[in-house]
Amino acid sequence: MTDELHPETRAIRAGRQPGDPSLAPAIWATSAFVTPDLDSAQRMATSTSSDKFYSRYGNPSVAAFESAIAELEGAEAARAFSSGMGAVTAAVLGICSSGDHVVTQRQLYAGTQLVFSAMCPRFGIDVTFVDGTDPDAWDAAVRPGRTTLVFAETPANPRLDLVDLDRLGAIAGPVTVVDSTFATPLGQQPIRHGIDLVLHSATKGIGGHNDVTLGVLAGSRELLDWIWGFAVLQGANASPYDATGGLRGLRTLGVRVRHQSAAASRIAAVLEADGRVTSVRHPSLASFPQRELAQRQMRLPGGLLTFDVLGGREAARRFAERTRIAQLATSLGGPETLVTHPASTTHVGLLPEELEQAGITEGTIRVSVGLEDPTDLIADIDQALGDDSPCPS
Repeated sequence: MTDELHPETRAIRAGRQPGDPSLAPAIWATSAFVTPDLDSAQRMATSTSSDKFYSRYGNPSVAAFESAIAELEGAEAARAFSSGMGAVTAAVLGICSSGDHVVTQRQLYAGTQLVFSAMCPRFGIDVTFVDGTDPDAWDAAVRPGRTTLVFAETPANPRLDLVDLDRLGAIAGPVTVVDSTFATPLGQQPIRHGIDLVLHSATKGIGGHNDVTLGVLAGSRELLDWIWGFAVLQGANASPYDATGGLRGLRTLGVRVRHQSAAASRIAAVLEADGRVTSVRHPSLASFPQRELAQRQMRLPGGLLTFDVLGGREAARRFAERTRIAQLATSLGGPETLVTHPASTTHVGLLPEELEQAGITEGTIRVSVGLEDPTDLIADIDQALGDDSPCPS
């Protein structure tokens, strides 16, 4: 019956224990559990499914969140982490060893990019960066017998560039991983396109209230069991409090993402007609460079949009510091509309040429549309842009 339900319904039903009468999940606020005997302790210490042994290994609250994500993504299993970057490093270092080769894209969240450009070389892992929007580039970069991991982010931070999931999922040999944070499980399901592992910074849209720090990987039981061994040593395990917050966030994910998608679409259309803006990116726009691909692989266009203001960094500064409803903060997916200047925050660690390759200018603004009325947000954006050329409403 579960397979017949819509994702919005599954988000509300998933992660519940059969026969449990509690509507709200219980929080198992404990670091360790009493074991009945030595044989049981040894069995739990060596099992990837133990959730009542030691909370770095597993915890019932965390397991409920993992189960819900696995169900939503059409995966066999999931592993939760203390942050999205915890999930990223577990995927990379849990799969790759010295001498291995990774293919990834230039359009990435800067933290992830630094894992590949700075951390991987220290461990003897070779990395090739490609244009993520070019399916042929992915295929050409794979080195048969040596490429261990292919890692994509789609939609990519911050300009929402898309990777063709069908083409990526058809690559044979290496493990394929997709960071699907911007889309959430309701926007797309990469595993259904042949992707091996899907990753989320659940701090963002999944948590949805700016009050948890959480990451998650979902995929086959075999892959997750392998990564579990690294994750236990890595120690970036999710807390039961944050996992429960993530599970709570899933309950309202459907209504939030639909509202945010519709509001972002309306705001993007208004900005596209504004002379103070040079370019606007949102998958709902007819002008979006990968519009057909967005319609093919995404259920919802999402609540993120990006635009460039005339006047570069100073114009971006004036805009970001003048908004009254939207707030200047480096996150996304919550109920409050947030504006971010990628060149000075999310991607501040990149070199000028890397920013250029990612399409990020000094005038680039990323907006995470919240749950406010879009009419109020349009008025706020209008006054923040300033001058005598108001946005049409």
